[in-house]
Amino acid sequence: MPRARQRRRKIKACKLCEMKVEYVDYKDTKLLKDFLNEKGKILPRRLTGNCAKHQRMVKTAIKRARQMALLPYLKY
Repeated sequence: MPRARQRRRKIKACKLCEMKVEYVDYKDTKLLKDFLNEKGKILPRRLTGNCAKHQRMVKTAIKRARQMALLPYLKY
């Protein structure tokens, strides 16, 4: 019985750690748009490569920007 091939996942480096960002501001919409898909949904960590700390910061910043009408809730 042949061995099954295992896929090796590429570990992405956190973009925000590389930029040495300590706080993700909700007013920085250019940065936040990188973490949204074309429909306006927040992309998960496994796609963006964020660390857990920065993903939480991105999530709260996007939600705050949506409430302040800086980012849309949905894109049609």
